[in-house]
Amino acid sequence: MTVPDYQTLMRPVLAYLADGQVHRSRDVVDAMADHFGLSDDERAEMLPSGASKRINNRVGWATTYLSQAGLIERPGRGQMVISAQGREALDRNPERIDTTVLEAYPAFVEFRERKRGGSRRESPADAPGVSVPDDDDTSTPNDLLDRAVSTNRAAVESEVLAAALKLSPTGFEELVVRLLQKMGYGSLGSVERTSASGDAGVDGIISQDPLGLDRIYVQAKRYAEDRAVDRPRIHEFAGALLGKQGDRGVYITTSRFTNGARDEAERINARIELIGGSRLAELLVQYGVGVQPEQSATLYRVDEDFFDSI
Repeated sequence: MTVPDYQTLMRPVLAYLADGQVHRSRDVVDAMADHFGLSDDERAEMLPSGASKRINNRVGWATTYLSQAGLIERPGRGQMVISAQGREALDRNPERIDTTVLEAYPAFVEFRERKRGGSRRESPADAPGVSVPDDDDTSTPNDLLDRAVSTNRAAVESEVLAAALKLSPTGFEELVVRLLQKMGYGSLGSVERTSASGDAGVDGIISQDPLGLDRIYVQAKRYAEDRAVDRPRIHEFAGALLGKQGDRGVYITTSRFTNGARDEAERINARIELIGGSRLAELLVQYGVGVQPEQSATLYRVDEDFFDSI
């Protein structure tokens, strides 16, 4: 069982409140987790943003919408109780309560119009044969924001990898050096590109201390996506490490590694970290190399402690 969406939670939440007692928000969350038989892992599952547990977030939005429709009331901080309208809604809707049902309540319609910014959207009646969705009604605003962030990140990762592929070989080496610096490598020493000096088999050196006694060697190869790095390339890099009496290296490519290459990296005595194109793209975006922030958004919730202290 996965964590149900907030609309699926609406009627079970209302049914739980049907005893007419005042219930705490956290008790409602626990009751819904029990009702849907969620496992410990599902109960602990966090939103991608890490802001809260997914079940807490979904129940929170279900109760917010029920409250906006007037089906539940909030007598105190973190408390809720079913209203007379809520009891009637349970009787009239024995199977499911969702946003379609809530649209029958003027208070909820007003809320939805505020959420949309007060503008009326075109309906199928206005444009025959065309259905214009309002939004994904199975998702909370947090879900929508997380989805937008994920979609944007996937698109930017693809674009930044494409941009890296267009760099010259030396340009790509410079990109890798800047990424490693942003990741904190060489903070006490240095990160330098060495291929220009003819240092065969190595494109960069990370000195982890001021004297350069602790070193990590870097190989950076800008290969087309259909040109995989194979076992011989890793063997050659391992030989270069051996020649420098090194035991740690990072092989970074815009392409991917064959199984043979990965086996070779595991087999040899030195420790070699392999970073393929998809991982490289993730790191570039994560550490802000070659990308820039465009827009940020903040979601708000009522500070019940603040109002309770007044």
